Amino acid sequence: MSVSDPGPAAGSLPERSHAAAAGVAITHAGRMVYPDAGISKGDVAAYYTAVAPWLLPGLVDRPLSLLRCPDGAAGACFFQKHHAAALGTHVRSIALREKDGGVADYLYVRDLRGVLELVQMNTLEFHPWGARVDRPEAPDRIVFDLDPAVGVPWPAVIEAARRIRARLQDAGLQGFVRTSGGKGLHVVVPFRRGPDWDVVKRFCAAFAEAMVAGHPPDYVATAGKARRKGRIFIDWLRNTRGATSVCNWSLRARAGAPVAMPLGWGELDEVAGGAAFGLHAALARAASLRADPWQGIGELRQRLPGR
Repeated sequence: MSVSDPGPAAGSLPERSHAAAAGVAITHAGRMVYPDAGISKGDVAAYYTAVAPWLLPGLVDRPLSLLRCPDGAAGACFFQKHHAAALGTHVRSIALREKDGGVADYLYVRDLRGVLELVQMNTLEFHPWGARVDRPEAPDRIVFDLDPAVGVPWPAVIEAARRIRARLQDAGLQGFVRTSGGKGLHVVVPFRRGPDWDVVKRFCAAFAEAMVAGHPPDYVATAGKARRKGRIFIDWLRNTRGATSVCNWSLRARAGAPVAMPLGWGELDEVAGGAAFGLHAALARAASLRADPWQGIGELRQRLPGR
């Protein structure tokens, strides 16, 4: 059976008063954010309230980049990573070193109220660091983003994810998979904090290059589009200091309100594409789940090879 968006009847939005119940008022709640799907700003707030138990574990206490869309998903959107007092009283700041050697206040949240304050400020997407605010120089997660070129069939993307999983297992590592909410899949690897960003970057580069060497007609590990025709780009560049990746259950600012959805490995064959889950399908899934598809990820204490 393929997974698809069942629409509002199967995944009904909760009452919009939930946002106010969490202590955050959502103004202009009726303004359409996804006009093609009939989804309003209030619906977005209600969605994040409903999926909060699944969303928050991978989001809180991590520096964030936000995608804010004041005119909705079809309008002009922009990324923001620096803190501003206008974002809300529950949106917190952390001083972090910048590439130029200066220091700036970045933003993070600790609870649903912070998330909803960011929704009130027209945030649709949440992109956390692979490190926590208590030790931002000690990453604890890496992400391999499988980005297929135009024309690459979806089963090839699934096969790529499974090949990455097998290679990780050969290295003594357990990986987790999610739809990106776009064209592809993400394979996420948690590990014990300890290696710094340079060590993590070298590991990810070597891992992606080994995948390409093993299957040169299928994959590429460089960002240049000229070499990506007919291949899947194994994007490992998100695993550098300051880079981010969309988190589980985050909406994407794209037509149809797709969601980045965590999966069990056994569910991959049931999924029709990277944007298979829209907001309503995600709500239905959240309501029916008995356990997190990534159950146990927070307790894993695996080490990167050589550490």
